[in-house]
Amino acid sequence: MLEYLKSPIAQRAIYSLLTVIAAYVISALINRFINRQIRDLKRRYTARKTVVYIVSFLALVVIISIWARGGRSVATLFGVAGAGLTLALHQPVTSIAGWLLLLIRRTYESGDRVEIGGVKGDVVDIRLFYTTLLEIGNWVDADQSTGRLVHCPNAKIFTEPIYNYTRGFEYVWHEIKITVTFESDWKRAKQIIQQVAERKSFDIGDAVRSRIKRMSKKYLIHYGKLTPIVWTNIVDFGVELTLRYLSDARKRRSTQDEICQAVLDRFDKEPNVELAYPTYRIFKRGES
Repeated sequence: MLEYLKSPIAQRAIYSLLTVIAAYVISALINRFINRQIRDLKRRYTARKTVVYIVSFLALVVIISIWARGGRSVATLFGVAGAGLTLALHQPVTSIAGWLLLLIRRTYESGDRVEIGGVKGDVVDIRLFYTTLLEIGNWVDADQSTGRLVHCPNAKIFTEPIYNYTRGFEYVWHEIKITVTFESDWKRAKQIIQQVAERKSFDIGDAVRSRIKRMSKKYLIHYGKLTPIVWTNIVDFGVELTLRYLSDARKRRSTQDEICQAVLDRFDKEPNVELAYPTYRIFKRGES
């Protein structure tokens, strides 16, 4: 046993294990210090992840240098093993490549609201192999949180469309459909909806316009109209009025709630405006 421990390969394995242990202890100590000194959650998270990446990279460099002293045979062994692992672990390797691309391109970061491969949520963690989302939507309406954590492989960045709700321009277009009866004064109803939307603190202002201007320098994007607008349509049971407006991506439900309450209050005061809904009539055939 002692003779085996004295062999070069065993010694390199021991040194590699000690390097991993040392890297873990150093990361834990530095992160403990960070937790005490940084109060902001996002800055603390970013600092902790940066420490892990740097210490892990340095440990990898040390381990490679330890085994690189083994000569040509060890290098050949690692080369063959690396090629085999690359073929066998295609998905993990692609996930690592996706993680590197995320670090470089910043497609999304922690705190962003994204959709990856049909899964929507807020990014709460980005690791070497996968991104963790706090899920929104699904069986819950209006992008509310479901409370579930979803782990999406970073490899999806190469195969799936990535939607970012909050990067660069954190506003999205939202629509509310309101239907009034054919007998109603639909022009008055349309005017009420327009007035409510314009008054309900949807301040487009210079801040939003400056964001759009900044985005237009990087992307081929242009918005001609930023204020709310109401479209008219005829449906089976009435006149459908569709309000289209800009909303903060995280406040779609609250802004919709405010608008609907205000519209209902205004409609109550209008004798010539009534909400429409599908109706059914059942006729009972008389007995012969």
